[in-house]
Amino acid sequence: MRRPRRLSVGKLLLAGFAGLVFLFLMLPLLVVFPISVSSASYLQFPPPGFSWQWYQRYLDDPGWINATIRSVQAATLCTVLAMALGVPLSFFLVRSRLAGARLLDRLAAAPIIVPTIILSIALYGVFARLHLIGEWYGVAVAHTVLALPFVVILVGAGLRTFDEAQEQAAAGLGASWPCIIWRVTLPQLRPSLVSAAFLAFISSFDELVLAMFLSGASMTLPKKMFDNIMMEIDPTIAAVSVLQILLVGVCLGLTSLFGRGVLTTTITR
Repeated sequence: MRRPRRLSVGKLLLAGFAGLVFLFLMLPLLVVFPISVSSASYLQFPPPGFSWQWYQRYLDDPGWINATIRSVQAATLCTVLAMALGVPLSFFLVRSRLAGARLLDRLAAAPIIVPTIILSIALYGVFARLHLIGEWYGVAVAHTVLALPFVVILVGAGLRTFDEAQEQAAAGLGASWPCIIWRVTLPQLRPSLVSAAFLAFISSFDELVLAMFLSGASMTLPKKMFDNIMMEIDPTIAAVSVLQILLVGVCLGLTSLFGRGVLTTTITR
């Protein structure tokens, strides 16, 4: 009789602790959101009044809009490159019987392990020789290095739980391997593919350290936000932060909707 009671109390304590941690992490949002609609001319909390002026200033400022467009362009190209490279690599790592495949599988996660500052310095030396500093597509290529492990891990997790007997059955019915991959395998890997694409987009859109080294004068949105904090502080940064949080929240929501069970499988592995 005592054991179930201990378990229930433990679950309540765990739920309470998780709630406190979640509340602590969400506290900054309780400050950022009100400041973004403040009528004050500087960062002031609590705000003296309500106004949409800082969102309007963001929309009317070509510097903010251009930085946002460059970030979206870089994140989109990064997602395309990461998926184009990561999906075939995942198939190779999971299906290959070569002795070095397991080692390559570990190396694919290296960009996550290596500190970003070290990776940024190394890529800066390479990109400077290729004259890619200051180009948004150069930033996208650099972001692909960081996004590729997410694609490999998520798609690889989906492939490891996929029943290969379905491919064998399709092959037995006369289907070619390209047709089998396109009509049988990839549709069932859709949760993994969607999750990988959204995480690749988010990892590029929010990346700051690489952008500081590689973007040059053509700033991305995170670099523009960093410079705005360093040079001048006004509630426009709060409005941009709210828009960025909403965008990332939508991407994470779509990831959890379409990739249900994939992240759990990846973590348990």
